[in-house]
Amino acid sequence: MPPSPVPAAAATTADGSTTQDKTTADRSTTQGTTTAPRPHGGLLVLVGMLLVALNLRAAVTSLGALLDEVRVGLALSGTQAGFVTTLPTIAFAALGAATPWLVRRLSAARLLVLGMLALAVGQVLRAVTDSAVVFLLSSALALAGIAVANILMPMLVKQYFPHRTGLVTGAYTMALVTGTTAAAAAAVPVAHAFGSWRAGLGVWAGLAAVAVLPWLPAALRSRGAARRATRGAAGARLIVRPGRTRLGWAMAVYFGTQSLSGYAIMGWLAQLFRDSGFRAQDAGLLLAGVTALGVPIAMLMPTLAGRMSNLRPLVFALTAASTAAYLGLAFAPRDAALLWVLLLACGQGAFPLILTTIGLRARTADGTVALSAFAQSTGYVIAALGPLLVGILYEATGGWTAPLGLLLLALAVQTGAGMVIARPGYIEDER
Repeated sequence: MPPSPVPAAAATTADGSTTQDKTTADRSTTQGTTTAPRPHGGLLVLVGMLLVALNLRAAVTSLGALLDEVRVGLALSGTQAGFVTTLPTIAFAALGAATPWLVRRLSAARLLVLGMLALAVGQVLRAVTDSAVVFLLSSALALAGIAVANILMPMLVKQYFPHRTGLVTGAYTMALVTGTTAAAAAAVPVAHAFGSWRAGLGVWAGLAAVAVLPWLPAALRSRGAARRATRGAAGARLIVRPGRTRLGWAMAVYFGTQSLSGYAIMGWLAQLFRDSGFRAQDAGLLLAGVTALGVPIAMLMPTLAGRMSNLRPLVFALTAASTAAYLGLAFAPRDAALLWVLLLACGQGAFPLILTTIGLRARTADGTVALSAFAQSTGYVIAALGPLLVGILYEATGGWTAPLGLLLLALAVQTGAGMVIARPGYIEDER
């Protein structure tokens, strides 16, 4: 992170105070966060973050791969099966919003331990139950652990690796994409190997349990640390409310629209290719190609963002790639399918970009967790509409022109929000 700018001379603001006064006030308000000794990350912290990141989508994509088997095995109704597919975005939105409140009461290490334990227990319970209700409740428990970890990751980068934001964000985003791909690819073979869909879901609980281990030493040392670390000498806290700022809403809209497109692509791209004449297995491979090509992009994008003062070139490049892909899928989906897959993977680089930008647009750990919670919880509400609206338009029109038009419209909104978040600035300065 670049150092906070210090004005050369005080200037009078609209409320009669000076910029120097405001700088001094901000520093005193954030005493507990900005002037306290900042922890520096080591290998154990980095390994812990990467293990957590591997778990952030495995519970979701493994279920998606085995949804038919689960539906039959538990006799889920169509409504229940539909609710299962929308539960992740609901959980990420609702429970992610509560994470700043939890951070004020528990250390990040303890929250991650609790989150990964909830994920492990939830995955075990849903793999052994014969009750549809218990399956839904245990899935919600597992997703609650993921929701908390989603919000904490940008804050951990800020706390432990403040001068390597792009590199570390790229590493954990690449781990997230790798876990997503591995779970989607391995769930069915594991289920077939053990003769039950239960094994294909339950095996990932072991990965969550392993992710607990690096955080145990810090969790055991951190009783009351969250309260002490975030209070100043006078007991004051930095209160950041992104929902009252232009930057906060721009972050939420960008996160939401890129996630809307991402979920729509994951849910419907294979069907689009099948409708274009590809065999089912080939359509599945083309969809997997989007995820696989996203792994190096997930590593590269945060590194580029961390080195640029203004992110507009990246925002425009991602928009151009997605626009070309959507138009190609609309007019020539079969003729250059590999090219459209490559361009879609490039366009999905908006996800690691927004994760990096959350850390770049906050000065403090408090600001980072508040911005992360608001952007992700609000964004996932928007994202939940993607697969639903694409499905409605596809059924109503019997083709892909209208659904792809919707994605182009979402992309235009995303680009507008991207112009706001691309400019240098900090969420604390908009208080």
